[in-house]
Amino acid sequence: MKTLVLAAVMSASASMALAAEKYTLDPSHSQILFSWEHFGFSTTHGMFSGFEGEIMFDQEEPANSSVTVSMPTKSMFTGWEERTGHFMSDDFFGATDDDMITFTSTAIEVTGDDTAEITGDLTINDVTKSVVLDATLNQAADNPMANKPWAGFDATTTLLRSDYDLGKFAPNVSDEVQVMISVEAGKAD
Repeated sequence: MKTLVLAAVMSASASMALAAEKYTLDPSHSQILFSWEHFGFSTTHGMFSGFEGEIMFDQEEPANSSVTVSMPTKSMFTGWEERTGHFMSDDFFGATDDDMITFTSTAIEVTGDDTAEITGDLTINDVTKSVVLDATLNQAADNPMANKPWAGFDATTTLLRSDYDLGKFAPNVSDEVQVMISVEAGKAD
């Protein structure tokens, strides 16, 4: 009897694993925007683009999906070279060419027809914290240019700079950073 139960569980697990299909992020249509308040005078923005990642996407059972993303810290763009240089200095990241920012999902809770909360481990500046992304599936369909299945997602979250040892000048420069993510991913060949 134990063997039958174990075989059934293994079969169900294998079916679940087979249902999720691998999608690779499209770096030309994936961006992470972030913003913060500067002394109450303005809201300043920055961006990461051209990063790598994959989504194991189960369209029928989204809770069985997962996502991993990585980007070089030095790929940050703020629109002003001096600001970007300051962020890469020891005041903030002390970034080297090898420093990476990573996100690995640990759970997905479906909250609506096209929405979910994606919980995962975010590592910035060698500090790992659990964060929750409020995510929306924009569309899952065949991409007419790539001629293969494609999916697009948006997500938001709020981070505290100080959680990642980046709290210099807080609270005058806001500790809270608003994060907006928009990604496209194509089914892997």
